[in-house]
Order: sequence, then C-alpha cells, then structure tokens
Amino acid sequence: MDLYNGRVSVVRIGDIAVGDGGPLVLIGGPCVIESEAHALFLGGAIADVTRRLGVPYIFKASFDKANRTSAHSFRGPGLEAGLAVLKAVRETLHVPVLTDVHETAQVDAVAEVADVLQIPAFLARQTDLITAAAGTGRAVNLKKGQFLAPADMRHAVAKVTETGNRRVLITERGVSFGYHNLVVDFRAFPQLRALGAPVVFDVTHSLQLPGAGNGVTGGQAEYIEPMAAAGAASGVDALFLEIHEDPSRAKSDAQNALRLDRLQPLLERVLRIAEAAGGLTA
Repeated sequence: MDLYNGRVSVVRIGDIAVGDGGPLVLIGGPCVIESEAHALFLGGAIADVTRRLGVPYIFKASFDKANRTSAHSFRGPGLEAGLAVLKAVRETLHVPVLTDVHETAQVDAVAEVADVLQIPAFLARQTDLITAAAGTGRAVNLKKGQFLAPADMRHAVAKVTETGNRRVLITERGVSFGYHNLVVDFRAFPQLRALGAPVVFDVTHSLQLPGAGNGVTGGQAEYIEPMAAAGAASGVDALFLEIHEDPSRAKSDAQNALRLDRLQPLLERVLRIAEAAGGLTA
C-alpha cells in the first residue's frame, strides 16, 4: 500500500478545509486560557500573521488542564468562564476554535461554542467520551496516546465514524520514551494518513519533558522550528503550536511554547517546505 498517496478525507471546519490537497492549516494559541484579554490579544496577533501569509487558522486553548503534573499548577478558568472566553474569541476574531473535553458531562456545553472538540492523548481510548463528542456533529480531534502505535488509532477513529460523524482528525504528539522524554517517529505520519483522516502534528507538546521540571512539565522549545519543518516535509495537513508572547510567563507549558515573534518566520519556512513536498500527498 502507498502510505503517502492513500485517499484522505477532507474535514470542513467553518470555511477551512483540512485534508487532501488543501493548504497547511495552523492550530495555535496558548496552552491554557489565562484571561479573556490575553486570549483576544494573542489570538488576534496570530490571526494577523496567518492572514498575511494566507494560512487557514484555528484558535486553540484549554479551559481546564485536568492532567497537570502537580495539583498546585494553574488549571484555567473552568468550564463556564472558559467557554465565555472561547465564544468571545470566535465572535470577535472570526476564527474557528478548538478546545479539549475531559468528561462526557462537558461535551454538550463545549459543542455549543467550539468548532472542534479535542480528545486528550491520555483519553484516546475512552469510548464514552469519544462517542459523546462525535455525537454532537462537531469535528473531533483525536490525539494519539503517548502509549499507542499509529495503527492503534484506527479503533478510536472508528468510534467517531460509527456514530455517523466522519469529521475526524488525528494528531501525533510524541510517544513516551521514559525518563521524562517523548520521541516523534516520523514513520507515524504516513501510517496515520493511511487511516483516511487528516493528520495534525502537535509540535510543541511533542517537545515536552513530562514531569521533568520539579512538579511541572519541562520542554525543549529550541527544537520547535526543525520539528515543524520535518512535519511539513512529511506531508501533514496541519501544525499544532502552543504560542505565547512571553513563554517564560505562560501559565502552562512555558518550556515548550513558541514565542509569538518567531511565528511568522516559522510559517514562511514550513510553507515553502510543504509546497516542495506536495507530491507526497497529492
């Protein structure tokens, strides 16, 4: 089987088409909602860059980080306040929004606001959560568990599509290598693509060093640019980036966020690479 040239579905999210033959999409924003003003500022700055470059853009941020290393870490504003912020971003900036859900009780409320419901990697096998998200009719972004081989994601994809919802994305975010390390096997991209869903590369989460920061997650932000470039060369459909104007002050994943002023040069580089690699996915 030709892993690169297998047919991949196109998932429409607002005016954006993610998938076969479409332009490279950016899913980006802060790891966690810090405030409404911050989300609007950062989302607006990212949207300005993507509009200049013609890159389709989906805003992402979490209203609750339920899997923080320490119980004392900042988790976010919570469901009600967080959804109000996401609604403001969507309506003010006119961009689709993505956020994660951790419990079935959250799904319906989140689906009223978010264009994409994300299943966190550690919950990639939670059947009730996946089917509830799929049942809303919203697009579902399945993050591949750090403990799963690429082919294992066919079962998670089937949990979505068997509800009648074919709007599913698969995101690679690294594999647990032990001792506070994650590794990205670039063979995973054509293998995930062979499952028939658009493939997203979560660059910044792949550069986490889980638990390596004395109660917080460490990271290796210095490798964001080469990893994103390699993902673009591998023919992914979208890049997922945590972005912050001052990563040292970010309230979550400070060690592996892309600094805002590095976004435009990075996108310019990966767009050139994606164009040159277009034959892999045609």
